[in-house]
Amino acid sequence: MNLAAEVAAALDGFHDQAPLERLGLAVSGGGDSVAMLHLALPWAARRGVRLAAATVDHGLRPGSAGEAERVATVCADLGLAHTTLHWSWDRRGNLQEAARLGRRRLLAEWARREGLSAVAMGHTRDDQAETVLLRLMRGSGVDGLSAMEVDRRDEVRWLRPLLGVRREALRQWLRDAGLNWAEDPSNADRRFRRVRVRQAMEALELDQDRLAETAARMRMARAALESLAEEAARACVAVESGDLLIFLGRFDTWPEETRLRLFAEGLRWISGAPYRPRLNALRAALDEARRVPRTLHGVLVSPERGRLRLTREARAVTEARAAPGEPWDGRWIVEGPARPGDEVRMLGEAGLIQRGVVRLALPRASLAASPAVWRGGELRAAPLAGFGQGWTVRLADRRDVFTLSGGTR
Repeated sequence: MNLAAEVAAALDGFHDQAPLERLGLAVSGGGDSVAMLHLALPWAARRGVRLAAATVDHGLRPGSAGEAERVATVCADLGLAHTTLHWSWDRRGNLQEAARLGRRRLLAEWARREGLSAVAMGHTRDDQAETVLLRLMRGSGVDGLSAMEVDRRDEVRWLRPLLGVRREALRQWLRDAGLNWAEDPSNADRRFRRVRVRQAMEALELDQDRLAETAARMRMARAALESLAEEAARACVAVESGDLLIFLGRFDTWPEETRLRLFAEGLRWISGAPYRPRLNALRAALDEARRVPRTLHGVLVSPERGRLRLTREARAVTEARAAPGEPWDGRWIVEGPARPGDEVRMLGEAGLIQRGVVRLALPRASLAASPAVWRGGELRAAPLAGFGQGWTVRLADRRDVFTLSGGTR
């Protein structure tokens, strides 16, 4: 099978599983994403799929804006809509990790704004092998070593149609087609760990195919472990007004791996965090929360007579704001007789003591972190606290039953 047919087959598989009415392409201007752009064009025309492209300009190099402009020009010549998304570093944390997360957030926001069915990324078999080694160096377990998935759904659907293709094969295809691409100088900068790993792989003659096969086997193991944890969730977890209740008598009958996986996904289900906490922090929080309240991942975990309650940490939503009808904290939709100036914010202690909050159906900490309608300093409604005033609240895009497949947003 030639390269064009291989990529088309991957895209067909995605489309057949869940139709792609409008597909977004993340195009940096590098060889992988430029090849993906041109390989996707004939496939999209054949399947009647509309394409749109976006480039994230990280602003870290003098030439990055020019590279985004060149991608925009190529897309214009091809008749494709193109958007340049801008990211800036706040100088906190690891630069490459911050850039990766920032790129993902910007692309997800673009996809939702444009109503895209999915976003295709240009990751290759080389990237997969490098990711396995990077995660092995960090001491990752089964989930980490399963590396990147070809079709992943969280806040949006992410597709990787080139994950079975080698980087050099894409560049040779571009050369044969007479197409140009930009080389990012940071790809040769040894300050970055991924670059050092790439060079070490070459020096040690590590086999990319074997590393990719390891990732595939780990994904099989991960699927089995997730299935077991899903079964455990049905047996020992309940949802109460957006909180999760873990019944310890049943919970403790499951293997430790299952308990930790379920607990981690519960934290993500409430906080919306894209990744689970580190294993040591997770294990310590689960142990301590049986005795005293503990916070982790923006979630308050409290012991309650034979069970644990997981609720949103009030401190994590202090600055959260939304208009009525729009998602608040990414979780809640509050709707009702809105008037100009109404705003959804956390209820907080200030709201709990205002007149009209007549009952405490949930623990005080849960209610403090719950959504309420405010106009300035006036509390207009707090549905979860029994002060509805014609307003309703519901979980956004969530079922009333906790499932591990709904662990992120």
